[in-house]
Amino acid sequence: MAYSEVEQVSGEAGSFKVKVRRKARFVKEDCCTGCGACAEKCPTAVVDAYNAGMGSRKAIYKYFPQGIPSVFTIDAAACRQLGQGKKCGVCAKVCQANAIDYEQKDRELEIEVGAVILATGYEVFDPSVMPEYGYDRIPNVVTALEFERLLSASGPTAGHLERPSEIALEKDIEDAEKEVKKLGRQVKQLEDKHGKASAEIAGLVASGAASDEESRQWAESAGKLESLEADLATMRARKAAAQTAKRLAFIQCVGSRDFRHNRFCSSYCCMHSVKEAMIAHEHDNEVTSSIFCMDLRAVGRGFEEYKLRGGKQANIRYVRGRVAEITEGEGENPVVWFESTTQQQVIGEPFDMVVLATACLPSVSTRPLAEMFEVELDGNGFFKTDPLAPLNTTRPGVFVCGCAQGPMDIPESVAQASSAAAKAAEIVAPARQAAAAGQ
Repeated sequence: MAYSEVEQVSGEAGSFKVKVRRKARFVKEDCCTGCGACAEKCPTAVVDAYNAGMGSRKAIYKYFPQGIPSVFTIDAAACRQLGQGKKCGVCAKVCQANAIDYEQKDRELEIEVGAVILATGYEVFDPSVMPEYGYDRIPNVVTALEFERLLSASGPTAGHLERPSEIALEKDIEDAEKEVKKLGRQVKQLEDKHGKASAEIAGLVASGAASDEESRQWAESAGKLESLEADLATMRARKAAAQTAKRLAFIQCVGSRDFRHNRFCSSYCCMHSVKEAMIAHEHDNEVTSSIFCMDLRAVGRGFEEYKLRGGKQANIRYVRGRVAEITEGEGENPVVWFESTTQQQVIGEPFDMVVLATACLPSVSTRPLAEMFEVELDGNGFFKTDPLAPLNTTRPGVFVCGCAQGPMDIPESVAQASSAAAKAAEIVAPARQAAAAGQ
């Protein structure tokens, strides 16, 4: 049941009762065909959380392209019709399947289940609490998740390694063009109305020969237009000269293995940095990457060979040492300051973009679910399990898998998911057989 929340649970292994709140999509799931006509015509754009805030989506949207069920949802807070009290209804007008339902309400369901698997995923550490790395202050310092979206063909840059500073520049150019167009219309109307050039009026206002309100506003608008056009020309020149990122730095253990934040190792960060560096090189063979690490933990099957292949085939350099600080240099290039353990000196090296491998944290839903299901958490805030039975929580019939149990990569998460399903089946299957025998 997608787009739903568990609100209450009772019972015991083999006979749980779970109350679920199904949130209103304001779109009928059984009618929506996922054609996208509604999103195409929707006039309201908001920040896209799935693209890590680097792109925009419409008020009616799919959270991500491969979502199941493949239906749209209206963001009620952003919607003009639902959240702003304005007349709109564009999505309802263009929907040929008549799937839009502005009157839809949340629904509560109670289901009976034999076993529960907690697969709550994880959150990403916020590196802005580490000011030495300049995240949220230096535009071309990004998190690994943001970089992942930049590499994606369905991401905000269609897979091109455009720097966030250039993405912001495009937005500034777009806003400036709109303002120039608006001011240009106003100035042109005044020129046509009075049959005079704006430069002439500006001269009269400056000399004091014209002091009426309309003339002063006209001169002010004309001056602002001239200044804005000059700024726009400068921004366009910067955009024309901009290049995609060629020099990448990956900083490991950001928020992990750190007594100030999280003592544990997040386990998968080393390998996703190697993977992202290799994919970046596949996108552009001129890309070179430097991975700064205390030590690289390639512990999975074939991971060491993958790491070595990255060094040989993808221009990856492995630098042993903890990065002390990131500053901003010329051209909005981040400068990484680190101690070279081989040269025994502090070095500052400029890059086009810096990628922070941020820690894996327990999901925000972990603690409330632990209280609801009456299961314990470990010292790091993940669901506590038995070392000899890593899928079992402290309550019989409630199992756990993936990053809900602790930081782990995709292959291990998939293996745990299969194991958790088998553990749940051990409880459910006998109950079903007994029920069938009783019938």
